[in-house]
Amino acid sequence: MKETGANKWIITLAVMTGTLMSVLDASIVNVALPYMRGNLGASIEEITWVITGYILSTVIMMPLASLLSSRFGRKRFYIFSVFLFTISSILCGMSWNMSSLVTFRIIQGIGGGSLIPLSLAIIRETFPREEQGTAMGIYGLGVVLGPAFGPTLGGWLINHYSWPWIFYINVPVGIISIIMVRRFIQDPPYLKREKGKIDFIGLGLLIVALGTLQIMLEKGRQNNWFESDLIKYLALISLTGILLFIWRELTIDKPAVNLRILKDINFASGTLIGGILGIGLYGSLFLLPMFLQLLMGYSALSSGIALIPRSIAMAITMPLAGKLYNRAGPRLLIGTGLIVSAISFWEFSHLSLNVNLWGLFFPQFWQGVGFGLIFIALTTASLSTIKKPEMTAATGLYGVVRQLFGSIGIAIVATKLAGGENSYRAILGGNVTNFRDITSKWLNMLTGAMLNKGADPVTAHHQALRILDGGIIRQAAMLAYNHVFFLITGLFVISIPLIFLLKTGREFIKKTP
Repeated sequence: MKETGANKWIITLAVMTGTLMSVLDASIVNVALPYMRGNLGASIEEITWVITGYILSTVIMMPLASLLSSRFGRKRFYIFSVFLFTISSILCGMSWNMSSLVTFRIIQGIGGGSLIPLSLAIIRETFPREEQGTAMGIYGLGVVLGPAFGPTLGGWLINHYSWPWIFYINVPVGIISIIMVRRFIQDPPYLKREKGKIDFIGLGLLIVALGTLQIMLEKGRQNNWFESDLIKYLALISLTGILLFIWRELTIDKPAVNLRILKDINFASGTLIGGILGIGLYGSLFLLPMFLQLLMGYSALSSGIALIPRSIAMAITMPLAGKLYNRAGPRLLIGTGLIVSAISFWEFSHLSLNVNLWGLFFPQFWQGVGFGLIFIALTTASLSTIKKPEMTAATGLYGVVRQLFGSIGIAIVATKLAGGENSYRAILGGNVTNFRDITSKWLNMLTGAMLNKGADPVTAHHQALRILDGGIIRQAAMLAYNHVFFLITGLFVISIPLIFLLKTGREFIKKTP
């Protein structure tokens, strides 16, 4: 499906609208959860299924994109996915209780899960080899802009309208996407329709394996991980399902998911690196909004605005990285990105509760630069050796591995953060005793302040103790955040040698005179 002139850019715009919708709805919902909870009368555990249900169905659909495309035709399946996503968005906004909202979110994830691998495959096939870096730079903007501006857009819509509008906003975008795809995109001749038997056993094993794994990752921290029988059973079912799924897909003629493309060492290496980096990338994107809202007192909208420097840096870096890819090659770009990202996380590991605007701005900006370099070069290099007929299968596998490892990263980060807060609180509390002059001085000062406000001596002393304990809790949380940021720094540093697993040479880099 090689196009020339303006057509390739129109095709890119057409499929980017679908990608933008899918990734936007993965982040825009976060700021609306408190409003949904109040409006629908849901508990904290119930409301988390609004996110979990969407991610769960998205992860399952990603590797199935190739099977369904070959069965129904890629263009037809893409249009159906956008249509399903758009209709389910309307239904999400019209939800009357938690059950209906979670159900429609799962359906929305089924529609959105295929859009990212399909869009990536179409763009990869549309641009010639020498423009692959540029293509990924443009595509990356769509992937980045959704999560980056989702919380800000969601906060604005909720403040001016109401939470259903975070779903209704998908409707005009979906309509535009369907019109453009119908008009400008055609299935290439090498994508042949297949009407044979469907590997229902493989499909079932995939759904069970990925479904139980995702639920385990989402609910693990709430249930103290392997201290819970539920988590043990989920882990056992998931591991068994994964092993049986791999065995099944490698031993039948027409598998539901083509795992044989992992024989391509370059693709397998790039996918592995992408998964490892997904732990750090997704984990870090989870940390900073929590830090801003829980410790610094930012509102959802304010925290979204505070995260814009990283988004701006990525938006600037990605197209530039695409242009530089042919000259510099993947190793140099990814290596530079890893080093820059590590430096930014090192700076985050030294934050304090007194951090100012610029103390947040520069680490975020450099983090965005690093992320942009890594994403474009790694995606381009990983898919460089994949044949066009196998591109949809490859993009689906690449996407699901990154998403799953990202979920693992969030689970690890959340667990480390909670454990770190408890540990540091115990350490700090053990050093705050009446035998230390600084403690006595602070207690006397706080007690005096409470007495001046009209409290009796006993009440004033208790209030002073609560204030002091609150200060210990905040400082312990700050130290826990610093510790987790430091661990992520180490992850990026030890990932640097992995870039040498990627091939590079004349077959990947266009030599310029």
